[in-house]
Amino acid sequence: MTLTLFPVRLLVVVLMMLLAWPLALVSSLGPAGREPEQPPALWRRVVDVLLRAIMRTMWLAGGFHHVAVKGRRAPPTEAAILTLAPHSSYFDAIPVTMTMSSVVMKAESRDIPIWGTLIKYIRPVFVSRTDQDSRRKTVEEIKRRAQSGGKWPQIMIFPEGTCTNRTCLITFKPGAFIPGVPVQPVVLRYPNKLDTITWTWQGPGALKILWLTLCQFHSQVEIEFLPVYTPSEEEKRDPALYASNVRRVMAEALGVAVTDYTFEDCQLALAEGQLRLPADTCLLEFARLLRGLGLKPEKLEQDLDRHAESARMTQGRRVTLPEFAAQLGVPESESLEDLFSLFDEVGGGGEVDLREYVVALSVVCRPARTLDTIQLAFKMFGSQDGSVEEHALSSILKTALGVAELTVTDLFRAIDQERKGRIAFADFKRFAEANPDFAEEYLYPEQTRPRSCARTPPAPTPNGFCADFSPENSATGTEPVRKKLD
Repeated sequence: MTLTLFPVRLLVVVLMMLLAWPLALVSSLGPAGREPEQPPALWRRVVDVLLRAIMRTMWLAGGFHHVAVKGRRAPPTEAAILTLAPHSSYFDAIPVTMTMSSVVMKAESRDIPIWGTLIKYIRPVFVSRTDQDSRRKTVEEIKRRAQSGGKWPQIMIFPEGTCTNRTCLITFKPGAFIPGVPVQPVVLRYPNKLDTITWTWQGPGALKILWLTLCQFHSQVEIEFLPVYTPSEEEKRDPALYASNVRRVMAEALGVAVTDYTFEDCQLALAEGQLRLPADTCLLEFARLLRGLGLKPEKLEQDLDRHAESARMTQGRRVTLPEFAAQLGVPESESLEDLFSLFDEVGGGGEVDLREYVVALSVVCRPARTLDTIQLAFKMFGSQDGSVEEHALSSILKTALGVAELTVTDLFRAIDQERKGRIAFADFKRFAEANPDFAEEYLYPEQTRPRSCARTPPAPTPNGFCADFSPENSATGTEPVRKKLD
């Protein structure tokens, strides 16, 4: 197929894109934010029909001879937003080209030759990485279009924010649900005997997937439009609840499980650092609970020094739940109690070591910077000269790995060559630099017992073409952790 079918198909696909380019270019001229004319001019309707036909021919040439469509697509007046899942490949663009719906794209996409022009035709909402106010503007633009009474094309959004392997639905980003308008869930299926579609971090890259798919004589895809989901008043006030309920409906239609893991959890689990997290680390649950409290780790990093200084001043004195809430600046709640219990080693004793919280926070905020976390911990746990004993090193590393039990005797003795019974951060740093794999050699992670949590679905890079535009202060993931579907 590589010598026969593949080159022919690739040529036809390229020709179709080149044929569509001048039509899209002419139609996209003019101000980007201008409201579409109603009804559309005759020439625009003709161009729209031609572009749909060209795009369908392109997918036909690629092996998608028949696109099965189930259900009824709601008009823009009923549902201004279409939420698609699972997002697993760039072939998910098939429903976009069939419906000519708008999408949320990274601003850099419009500069891609040919592709950028085709994207502009469907009037996308662009999100800029450099503009700090871009996400707020994006949500406002979506609200404006959603409340236009059907004058704008529907917006098609992939709420997962990255590609997965379709075995479960990960946590939905709340951005699509912040406007509080009805949405129509749309589920995608690829019922092929051989999966050449899935584009995730582990497996074939984008070009190899294109090659493998074009070498298949026939590829199947199913698009099912589910009934329009109208949010309740409570869901309008809580986008995370709205997103979770829509995800549950879509998971039931697909027959798959849901997991409260997010893309950020996967990044944490697979960060490149000398202290790699065990598969069952509780730091994933810790990060989830932080988000549930509205505390995003990426925003907490700037407060690390302040938290560390407060923890150091306690000199090991354990704090109660009200004191813990005051330190975090949040009210007491069930989620805070869950977070508090992660550090309550006594098991219901009602007191925790604030220093352990800061160590865990440092790992979540900067997972690849192991030595920075250890240095911060030495400042909190160390004596006046900054050195720590074996039991303090054990507390530091247990917290940094998110486990309940850890033997550090061999590691401590290897670092404390002068047998002083104490080590300084400089000693630890020299040892770590000389022995980059010290964790695997000395800590024996197979002997550690996790406090709780589930397995980590690894995915360190965000594939897909739908950019995340959820505001930074949106809280997600307030449900208990569930194991990922095997």
